[in-house]
Order: sequence, then structure tokens, then C-alpha cells
Amino acid sequence: MAEDPTLRRAVDTAWTLYLSMHDDVDPADGRRCLLERHLQRSRETREIDTDELTYTGINYLERLPPDDD
Repeated sequence: MAEDPTLRRAVDTAWTLYLSMHDDVDPADGRRCLLERHLQRSRETREIDTDELTYTGINYLERLPPDDD
């Protein structure tokens, strides 16, 4: 991921919040990579601030199917 501080902060915050709501998810889960790519595309598409990007990320994670490994 490019070193965009807004993007980095949003990914970290969304992932931390998601983990706090889902104690069965491992911090190294592959969904974090999906989150990073999704938010990077969102950031490239339009100007978006950290809070809105974080909210977008949490909504995206909640829509992903559970990882049944």
C-alpha cells in the first residue's frame, strides 16, 4: 500500500474496530488485505477524509462472508 497517511490511519482504525467487535478473527486474517485494497480504490476514486474512509472500511468488512477456516 502506498504511504498515504489518511489511508493508513483509516485501515488501522477500521481493522482495530472490526477486531474488537469480532473476537474470533485473527489479527493476521486475510480480510485486512481485502480491506486495504478496497479503501485504496475508494481513496483513488474520490477525495475522502479519514473518518469517512474508516466508516466505509467497517461497512465493507461487515459485508464480507465469514472466514470458515
